[in-house]
Amino acid sequence: MPRRPNIPCKHPGCGRLIPYGSMYCEEHRPLHTHDRKTTTERGYGRRWQKARAVFLRAHPLCVRCQAKGRLVKATVVDHIVPHRGDPTLFWDTDNWQALCKRCHDHKTMTEDRHQEFHY
Repeated sequence: MPRRPNIPCKHPGCGRLIPYGSMYCEEHRPLHTHDRKTTTERGYGRRWQKARAVFLRAHPLCVRCQAKGRLVKATVVDHIVPHRGDPTLFWDTDNWQALCKRCHDHKTMTEDRHQEFHY
């Protein structure tokens, strides 16, 4: 089976090739260890896993696929309005919807991609 080609290191100005799926070469990896918080630090710890499982049992089908007349199993609990670290919005069950991975990825890349600023 063919493998994916190596990609360049994401550090600015570095062109070293690294395995696909990696972000940085060995030299630059220590510089970027704290670029993003872990899933637990972002709120997706054990408490979230339990709440997610309960929600998916209660809402087993993808909301967007159902609207199109398809019955697809939901695998992701999506925040309708991105919480952006706000714990109140994060835990508001009225802000949750059950989606399949495909619909969640599409929503995230089209609707939730850019942060909106209000002044």
